[in-house]
Amino acid sequence: MCGSELHALPEGVQRVARVLQDAAHPHAPVMLDGAARTAQEAADGLGVQLGQIAKSVIFKRKQDGLAVLVVASGDRRVDEKKVSALVGKIGRADADFVKAQTGFTIGGVSPVAHLNPPVTLLDQDLWRFDVVWAAAGHPHGVFQLQPEDLQRLTGAPVADVAQAEARTDEVTA
Repeated sequence: MCGSELHALPEGVQRVARVLQDAAHPHAPVMLDGAARTAQEAADGLGVQLGQIAKSVIFKRKQDGLAVLVVASGDRRVDEKKVSALVGKIGRADADFVKAQTGFTIGGVSPVAHLNPPVTLLDQDLWRFDVVWAAAGHPHGVFQLQPEDLQRLTGAPVADVAQAEARTDEVTA
């Protein structure tokens, strides 16, 4: 990417593309024809396993109102008790909170390029895959990476934050 093609992309995708470019990440965001608001939609659109979708789930930390981002495998459900044990009590985040804190709408929250840096955790189950896909700042935008790239790009710790059983009905942020 040389930069000129960024202007045709939605603003959120442009922010993500700049962060990826600045980090010398080898894969630029791509726009899917269909929406990828859920992990299942993203997996279907990309033709990959559901677990390869690195979904971003946003919570609100109760003690200080900070955003907490959990990046989890698309075939796992985030265990709020495990997350709370690591970062303090959390609650659900509504669409207005997500947009104000991240700059992204629900269904397109990227793990990078947030307006306000969140407290971030990466679920260890992502490391089951060599390649994962994350939202790129828009419900149609995604980018490819390896779990190690996700850790390098976010600086976040890897933790066990998924429920024991697989659940796929959670909407990604």
